[in-house]
Amino acid sequence: MNASSMNASARAADVLAVAPLLNCLLREAAAPVGEEPVAGRAVHRLRRSGQLLRFRTGHRPSAPELRTGGTWRPLRHHDLVALVAQEMRAATGRTNAALTAEMAASRAAVEALLAARAHGTPPGDPWLRSEQALVMGHPFHPAPKSRSGGGPPQSWLRYAPEAYARFPLVLLGVREDAVVDDGDTRALDALGQAPPGHRLLPVHPWQFALAGQLPAVRAALADGRLVRLGDTPWEARATSSVRTVHVRTGPQRPDLFLKFSLEVQITNDVRRIRRHELSAVRRTDPLVAAAFRAMDGPAAWLRERGHRTVRGLEETFPVLVRDGLDGHLLPGTTAVLAAALPEGFDGSPLDRLTDPLPWWSAYLAHVVPPVLEAYDRHGVAVECHLQNTLIAVDGDGTPVQAVFRDTEGAKVIPVTPRARAWERLAYCLVVNNLTEIAGVLAHRFPRSAGALWPAARREVERCAKERGFAGAEELLAAPTVPAKANLLSRWIDADGTEPRYLPVPNPLALTSPADPPS
Repeated sequence: MNASSMNASARAADVLAVAPLLNCLLREAAAPVGEEPVAGRAVHRLRRSGQLLRFRTGHRPSAPELRTGGTWRPLRHHDLVALVAQEMRAATGRTNAALTAEMAASRAAVEALLAARAHGTPPGDPWLRSEQALVMGHPFHPAPKSRSGGGPPQSWLRYAPEAYARFPLVLLGVREDAVVDDGDTRALDALGQAPPGHRLLPVHPWQFALAGQLPAVRAALADGRLVRLGDTPWEARATSSVRTVHVRTGPQRPDLFLKFSLEVQITNDVRRIRRHELSAVRRTDPLVAAAFRAMDGPAAWLRERGHRTVRGLEETFPVLVRDGLDGHLLPGTTAVLAAALPEGFDGSPLDRLTDPLPWWSAYLAHVVPPVLEAYDRHGVAVECHLQNTLIAVDGDGTPVQAVFRDTEGAKVIPVTPRARAWERLAYCLVVNNLTEIAGVLAHRFPRSAGALWPAARREVERCAKERGFAGAEELLAAPTVPAKANLLSRWIDADGTEPRYLPVPNPLALTSPADPPS
């Protein structure tokens, strides 16, 4: 790569890495000065230092500038990291050198991913292109692309979905007296041939490289509880969550997803599947699946049928078996990952729109009712954020079905208190999902922006009036909804399962019946 292209990659990486960090700072540590942006720029005052921060508005804020000595000083990503650290120290009285290092590492990862994509070949399948499109990542996280514990980029790019990763899985044989099986794991036995007295266990190669030298793993390989059988003759495809892969072992065989432990911190957690999470999934998934089966509509749930792991290494080499897309998508439809719609990808249905309102209405009609029905009638709050939501579109690119996944984040009442379940549902549905999709549509079609949230309110009102969903009425009445404070949560080292939230204005709420749509 020549110097010019390297500079272009660095500049592009800075733009992509600045946006989520700036989003965090604006949401969690600043307040607007004045009511309307001037010439496409808005000014916010940082709450602790009182400094003025100016930025270019849009679906993603950009080009931040700090008021210094009577002039506006442009901020690169490293400048913004320093400013964020200053504000968070003042707000919390704590430092966090590890998180500031992650912010820098996240930006470096983006640059590495851009370089890899420039020389890679995207998959032909538009659904897989959408799964592998999330170069910027979570739009409200300070370090969305950091891979802490995973080594330098050259050690993990081969496994990165953003770099179009495809790779064989490691196959282990587990001695039968050391196998821990729960649920339906028959799909694992079809992935290869285990020696007599053993069961087959696929392992993510990145996890095997990270954990293979642990004393407990070496002991299991030495005493015969584990046997290294080689690699699969076929390749798995990395999906957006990094540790979950898509598998199709032959053209006439059904597909499936496999979710693994990964000793790497991605966003808020080390992505290790804990023992209690394995047990919780087996209790929760049948309840979520039953809720979706009971619905009168096309919405689908990708079941997590069972898991297999190794006694004594339960959290090191577990594998969850999740339904594939076969058998769930309506005939003639194509799935796309909802999280890829704001980022954009080749083949996005948004690229074909001339009027966003019919598309948006169809999206709302297929996403909102099943989420509210699962909550209201079955006591299940599905984690319907953008990365867990797939949208099936017809030949015209119009949404005709929603498919949801990932039992780990689902909350079941009364196991989870109703208030906590509601908090998670409102955040995932309104703040993470609908706000992001509405934002990209407003950016692409500014003349239609004022009609987007009134359409969303009408859909929620319909759920309240025609279906009697109390959850819909609660959404409409709430003046604020909870937004996840990822910057604060990470800065104070809050447990990933206990994040901090802050209230933000509810875009579905009208303050009075006379208020005009906005």
